[in-house]
Amino acid sequence: MIAMLLRMLLSISLGLVLALALRKPLRRAFGAGPAFTVWCMPLLLAAVPSLPMPATTSALHPIITALPVQAFVTADDAPTGAYTWLIALWLLGVVYGATNLALRYARMASGRANVPAAMRQRLLSEHPALPIQRVRLHDAGPAVMWAPRPWLLLPEDFFERHDTEAREMVLRHECSHLHRGDAWWSLLGECLLVLLWFHPLAWLALPRFQLDQELACDETVLRASPQHELPYARTLMHSTGVDAQPAMIPWLAEPQLKERLTMISRPPHSARRRRIGYATLAVLLASGATLAQTGTAPPPTTHASLDVRDETPPPPYPPDALTNRDHGLVLLKVLVGTDGTAHKIDVDPKTNASPELTKVASDAAMKWHFDPGVKNGKPVEEWVQVPVMFSLIPLPPHPPGPPPANMPPPPPPPPPLLPPPPAAQPSSSNS
Repeated sequence: MIAMLLRMLLSISLGLVLALALRKPLRRAFGAGPAFTVWCMPLLLAAVPSLPMPATTSALHPIITALPVQAFVTADDAPTGAYTWLIALWLLGVVYGATNLALRYARMASGRANVPAAMRQRLLSEHPALPIQRVRLHDAGPAVMWAPRPWLLLPEDFFERHDTEAREMVLRHECSHLHRGDAWWSLLGECLLVLLWFHPLAWLALPRFQLDQELACDETVLRASPQHELPYARTLMHSTGVDAQPAMIPWLAEPQLKERLTMISRPPHSARRRRIGYATLAVLLASGATLAQTGTAPPPTTHASLDVRDETPPPPYPPDALTNRDHGLVLLKVLVGTDGTAHKIDVDPKTNASPELTKVASDAAMKWHFDPGVKNGKPVEEWVQVPVMFSLIPLPPHPPGPPPANMPPPPPPPPPLLPPPPAAQPSSSNS
């Protein structure tokens, strides 16, 4: 489990580095919309280590005998004390971050108010396509607030603060956020920061992610109505920036004005260039996922193995089978899950034991714990074959621990006897 978390952390770090490095070149080459897609890279690379692997079949296990024999006990794969303290510290930070985020969201949500009927009628008369059922009054507006259902927040003095042209631009922008689902992306970014509170790249990436989100939204609005480019820029310049809040997407955050005006002043990219950009991003994301699987040297593939412990002894010899002197080999096929438990057991037709012995072996195997197979550093579901020998001849006791170092080596085998060479035959000559 800890190894998988470390691989996920390494993968998401690589994704953040790639996103931070490529966001500006991609924006200049293909536009803000395709460039915003690069932020899928950290999520994609983080998900790769946890993808399921197909089941495989391994070689035979050593025979498990039904007689009570001493077995070496495998140590638990438990985290060390240092890992335990690190996990506890991380969980403490996650709880603090989640609590702080929830409190700030509750504080923001408590400031919402319903839109008065007169203001509602005026908004609908000017903007008939406005989703008025999602509009609420809030001092922090204009903004979009994420929630189970995103809200469009407007200040109470919205009509006094902005003229008709500015109101049109602001509402176009905020409705674009709603249609693009940016509220959910914003919520996902905040939740990831809570989980990665210890990671400096996460704190560096979140404000840049929010800026790229705003630039993509601006580009969407201006592509739909390119004639409004100048009024749009003028509205931004006459707006007052607000501090970014973790529970909402404001119309204008304090440090974003320069970047947004710069993007508006550049010539728009053609539809063909944008399609090429999305195709390039798709190839980049696929390459990143492949790199996460094969770019680093994975641990060697190991097959599932039976972890014999004191609490999972070999199957008992049934009394009736002892009376009848039944014996034989039960060959089990066990599907070992990633958690080390037996998910399914089949009996191989080559089994030569009685049905009673077969049932006892199958029932015992369902309670055994296995060490799951590992492929590319990830636990995989795997079929294994486990022979269980029921024998009436007791095995000699095996002392615990490794064999003594001073045990004399076995004598070398005698040399093979060579047959005598054939006798020489007298030669005959015709004279």
